[in-house]
Amino acid sequence: MASESTMKSPICLVENWNEQLTVNSEALRILEKICQPVVVVAIVGTYRTGKSYLMNQLAGQNHGFPLGSTVRAETKGIWMWCVPHPSKPNHTLVLLDTEGLGDVEKGDPKNDSWIFALAVLLSSTFVYNSMGIIDQHALEQLHYVTELTHLIRAKSDPTPDEVEDSSEFVSFFPDFVWTVRDFTLELKLDGHPITEDEYLENALKLISGNNKKIQKSNNSRERIRCFFPKRKCFVFDRPTNDRSLLSHIEKVPQNQLEKNFQVQSKNFCSYVFTNAKTKTLRGGIIVTGNRLGTLVETYVNAINKGTIPCLENAVTTLAQRENSAAVQKAADHYSEQMAQRVQFPTDTLQELLEVHTACEKEAIEVFMEHSFKDDNHEFQKKLIGENSLLLRNEEASVKYCQAQLEQLSEALMQSISRGAFSVPGGHRLYLEAKKKVEFDYKLVPRKGVKAMEVLQSFLQSQSVIEKSILQSDKALTKGEKAIAAERAKKEAAEKEQELLKQQQKEQQEKIEAQERSFRENVEQLKEKMEREKENILREQEKMLEHKLKVQEEFLTEGFKEKSEALSKEINRLNEEIEASKKNSRSIFSQILTGVGSVFLAVLPGAGKIVGAVLTLIGSLFE
Repeated sequence: MASESTMKSPICLVENWNEQLTVNSEALRILEKICQPVVVVAIVGTYRTGKSYLMNQLAGQNHGFPLGSTVRAETKGIWMWCVPHPSKPNHTLVLLDTEGLGDVEKGDPKNDSWIFALAVLLSSTFVYNSMGIIDQHALEQLHYVTELTHLIRAKSDPTPDEVEDSSEFVSFFPDFVWTVRDFTLELKLDGHPITEDEYLENALKLISGNNKKIQKSNNSRERIRCFFPKRKCFVFDRPTNDRSLLSHIEKVPQNQLEKNFQVQSKNFCSYVFTNAKTKTLRGGIIVTGNRLGTLVETYVNAINKGTIPCLENAVTTLAQRENSAAVQKAADHYSEQMAQRVQFPTDTLQELLEVHTACEKEAIEVFMEHSFKDDNHEFQKKLIGENSLLLRNEEASVKYCQAQLEQLSEALMQSISRGAFSVPGGHRLYLEAKKKVEFDYKLVPRKGVKAMEVLQSFLQSQSVIEKSILQSDKALTKGEKAIAAERAKKEAAEKEQELLKQQQKEQQEKIEAQERSFRENVEQLKEKMEREKENILREQEKMLEHKLKVQEEFLTEGFKEKSEALSKEINRLNEEIEASKKNSRSIFSQILTGVGSVFLAVLPGAGKIVGAVLTLIGSLFE
């Protein structure tokens, strides 16, 4: 799998021709092959700020993402480089380098905003790269962050007051890293040394004043603080004072760069490798390479249609694709395991059902692992339908038993054809020959579930012949013939009763297997939904913790109105958290309703099964 995530060089992921965004199909094919979770690092910033150099360093290369001081058509859009993650086993590091923001040649400045928004939506760590220092001008340059509420939507149908609620964004926004290049100041505040992070946090404090410039930079400060709970800052010295080297820095050996810059670059890479998190959607949905490809397509399609990219809609689209694939994976696993563990026909139905139960449990686990947001249980319905091999087992048994009986009864049928039993005492000879066929048939191993039924059908086909031989047997008196006929009738009735009992037993075994299947589906669904509920609760509590922190900071900085404005969002979050904690019973109700409807739709007679086990299973979830 590591080879699947290895690219020798970057490729354009989102092309930006004439300010029209399109997804590169070749890049999508690369992502489709990556089934590992991805750590996605995107970098944005203005031209000639050294973005590509940092991304090449993360890839462990000097070359890769094109460097230079001129605008080249092939560097427009968003470029992607997938490499094995250096410190997370079985993870792929996806590096996204974006075209420089603020190109004066662009006719529509909103194009930059979409590039910025896509970088935020796709990444798990978002790097903003700038030059010089973090001051009011730098914050004004970062006006794109203030536009995110108009460019991104968390829910498909938000209420008016939820559109601007930054807590919705906190649940799926990436971590924020600000890299400041060619930094020339001393890291001091009021004469005391400070860290890079303290430098950033001090720069993000709101400043008093009502003029437009202050309000604009304050808007950027406020949005960064509200949208990105986890923030980090790195400052970089000038890589070299030799101007001749700067124009082709990718060719300069590391040891010829300024030592401080070397250390700073190493620290930046080390931080990203250690702390950049796996890309995760709301509800704890882990993003793999192929899922990332679906997200890219969904977001770019929305932009091109003139609609706002919506996380909820993207997850729904992703679920449709993923759940179909999950059904196939589960069905394939079931079929492979059944083929390995079962030789058709099985000797008894119970033998098949025991293996079926074990394989079905594994298949459900596969489906649960690879599926999500299957709210209507449509894909689970398909899964249940896929997992029945009872008919195949019965057909194999019938075919095998008929072939065996045909072979064993060949001598009997030849004797009947040539009239061997149309002699005095022929009835006795016929019964002996027929009994031998039955005896030899019983000795045949692994006849399967239809053994008795096939034998019964054979014996019934012989009843007319037996009656004819009996009536024509001149060695028997009329009374003896009547007794023999009654005996044959009694034996046939006993065999019919024996067959009926076996069929009733097998029907009960099927019902018990369906009960186990129902129980297994309910238990695994409950476990999955409980995990999802815990993930949502953690996200809500994380949002609340962040909101309370920002509210306290605004109050400390003297912005009482902004602090009070957060109270509404905080109250709503508290209500949602309380509702999430109390909905265990409703989750159980959803599970029973959903799985029950699936069984009723797919399995004959499932109404009795569902009704019979509701009380039994209900006690497990109280």
